[in-house]
Amino acid sequence: MAIISPFRAWRYDPERVSVQQAVTQPYDKITPAMQEAYYQFSPYNLVRIILGRPLPNDTESENVYTRAAASFENWRQTGILRHDAEPSIYRYSQTFRIPKSIPSTGERVERRGFIALGRLENYSANVIFRHEQTLAKPKADRLDLLRSTRAHFGQIFMLYSGAGKVDVLIESAAAPDIEVTDEYGVLHRVWKISDPLVIASVHTHMRDKNLIIADGHHRYETALTYRNERRATAETSSGMPVPYDSAMMTFVDMDLPGLAILPTHRLVFGLPSFSAAQFQGAAKRYFNVEEVDVGIDAARATAILHNAGQAGTALLAITPERNFLLHTPKAVGSMLFGRLSLRQQALDVVQLHICLLEGVLKISAEEIRNQENVTYCREASDALSQVRSGKAQAAFLMNPVRIQQVRDIAFAGEVLPQKSTDFYPKLLSGLTIYALE
Repeated sequence: MAIISPFRAWRYDPERVSVQQAVTQPYDKITPAMQEAYYQFSPYNLVRIILGRPLPNDTESENVYTRAAASFENWRQTGILRHDAEPSIYRYSQTFRIPKSIPSTGERVERRGFIALGRLENYSANVIFRHEQTLAKPKADRLDLLRSTRAHFGQIFMLYSGAGKVDVLIESAAAPDIEVTDEYGVLHRVWKISDPLVIASVHTHMRDKNLIIADGHHRYETALTYRNERRATAETSSGMPVPYDSAMMTFVDMDLPGLAILPTHRLVFGLPSFSAAQFQGAAKRYFNVEEVDVGIDAARATAILHNAGQAGTALLAITPERNFLLHTPKAVGSMLFGRLSLRQQALDVVQLHICLLEGVLKISAEEIRNQENVTYCREASDALSQVRSGKAQAAFLMNPVRIQQVRDIAFAGEVLPQKSTDFYPKLLSGLTIYALE
């Protein structure tokens, strides 16, 4: 069962600092340019904690993690951050337009959820389910930050199926406690809910829910590792809940509108040799291949993919001199996909990785995981530009994974390749902060 609970969040005092200038995108979505901009926004911008700058003379006792801990302590002591007086949950609304990377009518949509603590569970408990693989390096970085600061600054994005019942319970006509617009034009609003009866009702409604991690796999597994470390060093075990048994999460009902998943396209670089003609010939073993106008733009590429994807798998290969639409996968034998289920084999991203990246281009799964010859981008226009400028040898454009596919894969205990889903918009970091001590 999913156990959620209220908490006393630390929040920016709007009389001391502009919240608009202090919150950030999640750490793994902050580019170097964004990091620099955040540093310029405010001396209290959260980037100083979640993605600080390394210095040439950093040591084991003085580094980005120790500076993050010092900043957090200083901001609490000086009142930049203030502690909410009573345990609360926080209604969270995001209003946005669907990006051009997927076809849409351009209307503004709203995604609603709530921020609360969620009890950490091992995956084997079948309460919380992952849907993507994780990498060791990001987890090591987040673990060092958590050990130093003993706090969670961003929320893990959780999905559940609740038929909208919790959303009705926390509906509010009051003005939001926090209202900011991020660099992508997304309006973020937060309402503090402290009514014990409302919180108890939400707690009851969530108890029978299974949860899927939408975003934050690395931070979730980091929180599990930290919990286990603290348990191992605890002098006593009273059986009572302790702060490190939970993490800060945003819970979003999959049955409500507003869920948007963007594609994450693949860029190939650094291969000893690459030939569009050879690629075309080898790809015909796995797909039906049609040539596409070499001068195609991003809007047209997205439309072609969307239309072709209505009938099943569709991928668009962009090379400097020729472009190809790959569709209608051919039967190539079960050995190619190993133990992957039919659910996984039907995914465009799995077809791309196994048939094209590994099968045709001979990039190993380990090389893909280590991003040795493959990198990622969200925008089709960026992918086209990378190829045409010579920075990438080829780009592979995809349609996004559907939410039903994510649900089915996760609840079956299976995982997708890394960077398979890009839920949009992201949850801002710094709206609420959960301090363990």
